[in-house]
Amino acid sequence: MAVRTATTTGWLLRGNDGRLTAYAPVSGGLLRWTEGRPGEGEWTGPQRLDVPGLEPYLSIARSAEGYVYLAGLRRRPHEDGRAETDVVYATQFQSGRPLTQWRSIGTPHGADWEKAGRIGFPVAVADGVGLHLYFRNAGRGVSGRRQDARGVWGPWLDLAGSKVVESGSAAVSADGHVELVAPAPDHVLRWRQEEPGGPLKRMPDTAVKSLPGSFSSASAGSGGDLAHYWRTEGDSVLHVQRAGEAQALPSLGGDASGPVAVLGDVLAQRSDEGRVVVAVGEDGSWSDTGQECVGAPALALDAAGRVVVAAIGPDGSLRVARQRGDGPELELGPWARA
Repeated sequence: MAVRTATTTGWLLRGNDGRLTAYAPVSGGLLRWTEGRPGEGEWTGPQRLDVPGLEPYLSIARSAEGYVYLAGLRRRPHEDGRAETDVVYATQFQSGRPLTQWRSIGTPHGADWEKAGRIGFPVAVADGVGLHLYFRNAGRGVSGRRQDARGVWGPWLDLAGSKVVESGSAAVSADGHVELVAPAPDHVLRWRQEEPGGPLKRMPDTAVKSLPGSFSSASAGSGGDLAHYWRTEGDSVLHVQRAGEAQALPSLGGDASGPVAVLGDVLAQRSDEGRVVVAVGEDGSWSDTGQECVGAPALALDAAGRVVVAAIGPDGSLRVARQRGDGPELELGPWARA
């Protein structure tokens, strides 16, 4: 069973019961692994969850209540040659439990199937009110919808923008503000809520030629700020932006690809050689773990507070390494197949 290359990093999450769950897209569905007991290293799965027409991509968000939202694009061909495209999502309320049915929010292009077929993959983020889904629309701006406190979807939102290359990434800060970033050819577009639960407002663009496929966001913790990461086109140098200008991280240079997974001061990526590399701190350097992977690795804390690095191996299996010791350096135990 071929696991497709993951293009997001948030696919390893800890539930309210302390168990970790990993998700990976496959053609027409997804695979799910769940820890048997919190922090003990035993897993069940992979369990295949069929979703006919689902593109091999997932954006995943976790609510404050511990609900996990999975979002993607569904394409269903018709006999007349048309392909119906819509944005879909499902919810997992508890670790290891079944997902809800996959529900559609449609697209802003209505019955125009040709335009709908040109939208980008959705970006999912959950704030204190409900789920948000944003994506590049057919006009290369950004559209989206958001739930209210009752879980009811509001109208389509046009966040404007132009020449957007891909849907980018989004996250919610420690103080409840949602931020969204998306790349254009020579700048990065940014939006932020002025107040928690409010509408997203356009922020000043960042003048940089970013590398598509390298965008990720992470919470900076109790300070409230969010950190947005991407690589610049050409030299692939990793950049981070919080408030103000983007900052280059020259010690984390262009020897890795795809989005960076961030957990506190720990970072992980897939190297150009196809292996998981990790770094501690934005002034650190990449350390090769030796584990081959497809797509982007993921990071999470287990029930014991240990850093867990997860990757999908070339054979489609889930591979996991856990922190050992509590020193200032990140020391990982051996990789294990789940």
